[in-house]
Amino acid sequence: MNPQSQFCHNPDCPDRGQVGQGNIRVFSQKERRYECKTCGRTFTASKGTPFYRLRTGMDVVTLVLTLLCHGCPIQAIVAAFGFDERTVADWQARAGEHCERVHQHLVEQGQVDLQHVQADELWVKMVGKRVWMAMAMAVPSRLWLGGVISPHRDRGLITSLVEKVRACAQSPAILVCVDGLASYVTAFLRVFRHPIPTGKRGRPRLVVEQGLLLGQVVKQYAQRRVVSVKQRVVRGTPEAISAVLASTGTGHGINTAYIERLNATFRSALVPLVRRGRALAHKVTVLQAGMCLVGCAYNFCWYHESLRLAAPEGASRKWQERTPAMAAGLTDHRWTMLELLSYQVPLPAWVASKRRGRPPKQACQSALAVAA
Repeated sequence: MNPQSQFCHNPDCPDRGQVGQGNIRVFSQKERRYECKTCGRTFTASKGTPFYRLRTGMDVVTLVLTLLCHGCPIQAIVAAFGFDERTVADWQARAGEHCERVHQHLVEQGQVDLQHVQADELWVKMVGKRVWMAMAMAVPSRLWLGGVISPHRDRGLITSLVEKVRACAQSPAILVCVDGLASYVTAFLRVFRHPIPTGKRGRPRLVVEQGLLLGQVVKQYAQRRVVSVKQRVVRGTPEAISAVLASTGTGHGINTAYIERLNATFRSALVPLVRRGRALAHKVTVLQAGMCLVGCAYNFCWYHESLRLAAPEGASRKWQERTPAMAAGLTDHRWTMLELLSYQVPLPAWVASKRRGRPPKQACQSALAVAA
C-alpha cells in the first residue's frame, strides 16, 4: 500500500483529488483502507474503480472483463466460471462507466495531436430494433477518439461525435476524411468555430477554424455492391490534403480505410456487434459499456502492429511494440488490464464556495475602522 499514490475521495475535502500532498496515511493494512488527515475520512484502496465493494477477487474480475473484450459471450463465461449472468453484466457495466471516465480524463483533454481524423458509423442489430454507433479515430496514432450511440443516423448523432473529436484535438488544423453523409460537413463546420471579438454589444461572429480540411469518400451502390467511388474535397485544396496525407503516411488519397478497419476490430471484440449472431443486446447501456471498455483496452492495452518501431541496435528484440496511447504520447508503457481497471480518476480541485448576501456585521465594523 502506497499512500503517496492515493488521493482523498471526499467531495467536501479541501485536499480532494490531490496526489502526493502528504494528507493520506494507511489506516488498516488488513482491510486495505486509507485515511485523509485533512477531513478524517477513510476509504478503501478500490474506491473509484470497478472493484469497489465487490466480493470476488480482482484477478477473477479482470480475467472475466478481458474475455469480454475479446469477443467471449456472457453465456460462455457463465458456463465456464459458474457466475450468474446478472453478475457478469454488472461487472461489464461498472467497467464501462469506469473506462468512460478514464477516456474523458486522459484523451478528451485537448492534448492529442490528431493531424488526420477519420469517422464512420455502423449499424448494430439489437433485440427488436436497430441503433447506430458512430466512432472516430486519429489515423497517425490509431487512437480511438470516442463513440456515440443513437437510434437514428441523423445530425444529432454526428454532432455529438464531432464534439468528442474537438475535445481531443490539440489544434483545430486537422484533416477529416468521412463518407458521403452530409451531416458530417455541417457538424464539423459548426463545431470547429471560434468567436471573433469586436468590442461591440451582441454575440460575436463565429468563424471556421483555419487549417480545417474536409474530404469525403462517396460510394455508389447497385444491388448491394459498390460500383463507383468518388473523392470529394469539401474544404481546402487537393494539394493541402495530399500534403497532410504524405506527411502522416496515411495514404495517397482521401479514404476511410482506417476507420473501417477499426469497425471490424470492434465487431470482432464486442459480441453484440456481430452481424449474424444470437448474443444480441437488449439495452443501449450494454452497448455503451461494451464500447467504452473495448475502446479503452484498444487504446492502452493492445499493441498495434502498424505502430511498431525498429528496435535500437543491441536490443534483444527486433521491434519496439507500441499501443495507440503510446503513439499519441499519453503514456510511456503498455497498460495491463488490471492497471486500466485500477486507475483512479482524480476529483477536480476543491474551490471554496462564493459567499452570497450581505457580509457579517463584524466584518463591516472592521472595514469601517480601517477606513477611519
